[in-house]
Amino acid sequence: MVIVLLGIIGAMVSVFMKSPVDAYLASLRRAALTDIADTAARRMARDIRTALPNSLRTPTDQCLELIPTKTGGRYRTEVDTLDQGERLDFTTTNSSFDMLGSNLALPADQRIAAGDVVAIYNLGIAQADAYSQDNTATVVALSETLSLPGETRIGISGKVFPLASGSSRFQVIPAGEKVVAYVCQAGNLHRTASTGFSSNCPATGPILARQVSACNFDYSGPDLQRDALVRMVLQLADSRETISLVHEVHVNNTP
Repeated sequence: MVIVLLGIIGAMVSVFMKSPVDAYLASLRRAALTDIADTAARRMARDIRTALPNSLRTPTDQCLELIPTKTGGRYRTEVDTLDQGERLDFTTTNSSFDMLGSNLALPADQRIAAGDVVAIYNLGIAQADAYSQDNTATVVALSETLSLPGETRIGISGKVFPLASGSSRFQVIPAGEKVVAYVCQAGNLHRTASTGFSSNCPATGPILARQVSACNFDYSGPDLQRDALVRMVLQLADSRETISLVHEVHVNNTP
């Protein structure tokens, strides 16, 4: 009788306990999926906010590409009163120019180095498109001793830049990451960095998120104020649990 009663009580307890336990395990799965999606979205947002103006594009709704930047600065437009300084001339081939500011004063991970690429006034259109290298030049040397105090002379591969920046600004693209592609493929979200400007949404890089059941990237082009918006939708699934995360990132495309 004792065994029978214990069996009946155990069965009753298990019936009442199953739902709370299942609910707890389900909440753990949802929390884990949410954390994965949120981490991936924040990583993408960081790259988007530092991307070269007018470089974002979505070849497909499963792929988002951009040109990353590591730093930027202002170039010298005129020589000083003593006819010193190397200005950037948009009417002839340039092999060097002076940056207003010290490169060595920048944080180590933001310093310009040989092999990096300088881009000026990227509009994402013909004659001003960094993907086509219309307005870019490779850095070949740097020196703070040949420049005026507080300035850095940047040697570049010979280039005639097509358009001047209204604010005399330039951006620097890192040598090892000229194009970054975020691609959803086979249930994974990849981040692939290319060392060249030609890219076709490769999915060969590290995996940012697994268990991706669906994703969608939408890029709304700039308006008259050069503002744009990237909308990311990530859907992750585990067992019978599915979560969807929608994240929007403002893009400042003023070159």
